[in-house]
Amino acid sequence: MKLNQQIHHAEAIARLVGIQDRNLLVFKQYLGINVSLMGSEIITDAKKEMIPLLEAIFAVLIELAEHQVQLTERDVMYIIKLGEKNELENVFDLYRNRKKILVNDHGRSIYPKTFNQRTYVDAISNYDLVLGVGPAGTGKTYLAVAQAVADLKNNKVKKLILTRPVVEAGENLGFLPGDLKEKVDPYLVPLYDALYEMLGMQTTMSLLEKGVIEIAPLAYMRGRTLENAFVILDEAQNTTKVQMKMFLTRLGFASKMVITGDPSQTDLPKGSSASGLNQVLKILSGMDDIQIIQFDKIDVVRHPLVQRILERYETNEN
Repeated sequence: MKLNQQIHHAEAIARLVGIQDRNLLVFKQYLGINVSLMGSEIITDAKKEMIPLLEAIFAVLIELAEHQVQLTERDVMYIIKLGEKNELENVFDLYRNRKKILVNDHGRSIYPKTFNQRTYVDAISNYDLVLGVGPAGTGKTYLAVAQAVADLKNNKVKKLILTRPVVEAGENLGFLPGDLKEKVDPYLVPLYDALYEMLGMQTTMSLLEKGVIEIAPLAYMRGRTLENAFVILDEAQNTTKVQMKMFLTRLGFASKMVITGDPSQTDLPKGSSASGLNQVLKILSGMDDIQIIQFDKIDVVRHPLVQRILERYETNEN
């Protein structure tokens, strides 16, 4: 079946279909339908009742491609999900007015990819304390690290501090080889990975040696006042109530804090006190000078299969 939309310019077609037609494969992976281009026409084997949705989606995709937006699989996935929710109205504005955070070590521009991500980045720029909560894969930590690196490069802060609570998820630290640092570092690998992508390994290691960047377990924050620093607490659902209060009271002058976590995925031992993240979301709710950004499954920008897995887990839990 042919859709009403057509796309004529070769450059726009290339931007629309992606490398080796990968953008079109998203429709097969997520919706279970085949979509292809035959000349300037869009062909699909979708059932008749799905055609209005596809035409709405391709109207947006074609407009973006013809305005020189290079679409990726993630973009197509997000636009499909917006189409399912009938929320395509402002997508063109989102993509045409993207706020670049920084250019990473590989020369790739990093910018928010969803409406909630844009709200999150704007909140980080304008507030001293921001909480980003929601499922894995929504870019909470990645965007926070990107903004932190941008602020460091622009001399808005003098130091980056990235921290996580060290919570054993089915394994015991005591049986891992090495000294305390070697036991703890595996828990902090995602933070190292994000910095390596933003700054490169050599620059990251140099800044770590100079103390400009610090990556440490949450316990190391006790007794400190963090001034002129950008501080990120990752995996905050694994903090206890006492730890969260301790962390929040470390905020010093000219500093910024971002707290990220997924309240549904705590690794705290059974029988321990409730998650400090869950408590702080209730305590700080409604404060004018703090922003709490709630991410949703629609913001998951990983492989389409991740979206379907999350939906299955949610159905099972309900």
